[in-house]
Amino acid sequence: MAKSILICDDAAFMRMMIKDILVKNGYTIAGEAENGLKAVEKYAETQPDLVLMDITMPEMDGIQALKKIKESDPNASIVMCSAMGQQAMVIESIQSGARDFIVKPFQPERVLEAVQKAVG
Repeated sequence: MAKSILICDDAAFMRMMIKDILVKNGYTIAGEAENGLKAVEKYAETQPDLVLMDITMPEMDGIQALKKIKESDPNASIVMCSAMGQQAMVIESIQSGARDFIVKPFQPERVLEAVQKAVG
């Protein structure tokens, strides 16, 4: 069965880019969220196999959303995405339970590698 993925990014074109890469490679899109609050809600609704989560988003940032999702589901697989290669954020994401980290602009190979690593 195709793995379902929830895409969380405040930029619609980023969600579209990621969706395009994933769909072309046989993944199912569980849903999309434009901020951390929506990401937490959508996760509860859809129970995806994986979440691709942007760090910098309005309402609730990706790291807060990651922590909230992990609270409700310790087994959640989440890969963080960010344009800023900020060491502190990468470290905080990983310490908070993220499986991996992808830097924008996205390289399709890197997105797929992170997804495959996270969901097997």
